[in-house]
Amino acid sequence: MTSKRQPSEKASPSADPIETAPTEQATPAGASAPQSTPGKARTVQSFEHALVLETARVTEGAALAASKFMGLGDKNAVDGAGTEAMRELLNSLDIRGTVVIGEGEMDEAPMLYIGEQVGSGQYEVDIAVDPVEGTEVTAKGLPNGLAVIALSERGGLMHAPDCYMEKLIVPPPAAGRVNLDWPVEANLNVLAQSLNRDVDDLMITILDRERHADLIRRVRATGARVKLIGDGDVIAGIAVGVRGSGVHALMGSGGAPEGVLSAAACKCLGAEIQGRFIAEDDAMRERFKTMGVDEKRIYKTADLAPGSQMVFSATGITYGEILDGVRRFAGGARTHTLVMGYATRVVRFIDSIHLEDDKARVTIRV
Repeated sequence: MTSKRQPSEKASPSADPIETAPTEQATPAGASAPQSTPGKARTVQSFEHALVLETARVTEGAALAASKFMGLGDKNAVDGAGTEAMRELLNSLDIRGTVVIGEGEMDEAPMLYIGEQVGSGQYEVDIAVDPVEGTEVTAKGLPNGLAVIALSERGGLMHAPDCYMEKLIVPPPAAGRVNLDWPVEANLNVLAQSLNRDVDDLMITILDRERHADLIRRVRATGARVKLIGDGDVIAGIAVGVRGSGVHALMGSGGAPEGVLSAAACKCLGAEIQGRFIAEDDAMRERFKTMGVDEKRIYKTADLAPGSQMVFSATGITYGEILDGVRRFAGGARTHTLVMGYATRVVRFIDSIHLEDDKARVTIRV
């Protein structure tokens, strides 16, 4: 059944500008805000204060390197350039980092493999990376390719198996009010009520895959609209948490490692992800056992990204709804980055100009 709001509940036309969730929603229900006692505040915030802008530099570097191969049709070259640049920059940070979500296991990836140690500094961190999220779309010059990374204190990011995950991502007003076990129709009704909309005002992002045919049919049957994407469900999940993006939920199954990255972003934005790991064969079920993963359990934001400190950064490689792609000019390039800190409760959009040629000059116009 389609939920209809009463005339008195109609949202104001002025409620659509692009902005993140209000400050009071930046800390999800049940989470503790940074303490105000002098010693404690310094401890909680020092990790993020020290690394948030440096983390943005890491994704900027990966995006710049990968963008040189954008549109050339070689996804391996795109991924290789982004990965090499990201690893080099991570090694320059003041961290002792362990990759928990990476390019694959040690025998599958030459660098940024799971378990790899990077940096030689003071901050002990766990790292989730995707140097190029959307290698194929970047190679083809299609929208929403990006470089993405999340850092937390030790144990702050779940080491997820490389499998599929059933996902539901909703914006801050619907956090804690939906359930992955409920029928699609029930979740859409609750989402509409949470956003003070009709169901047919909703836009739901779903990966364009044959496995989602029934899900797409059921969403459309409620009157809600569907935005199909070819790749890149991390940026699609981020868009759900950004007011004015035009999308209101992400549904369907996608990569589990990307689910952990999405959880880090959701935590900073006050949005919610619910996920369930999918075992496609007995070998994966055995892997679940060794990793302590329960395929029947619904994992929520705090399960996938339990850290009390979290830095998330994403830089666009190709153009998208939330982030512009790398724009090259003679002797340099321009990047657009979203970087967030959970404990420090700051969300930054950074528009940067990089002069790569010693003789390059740029005229700034305001």
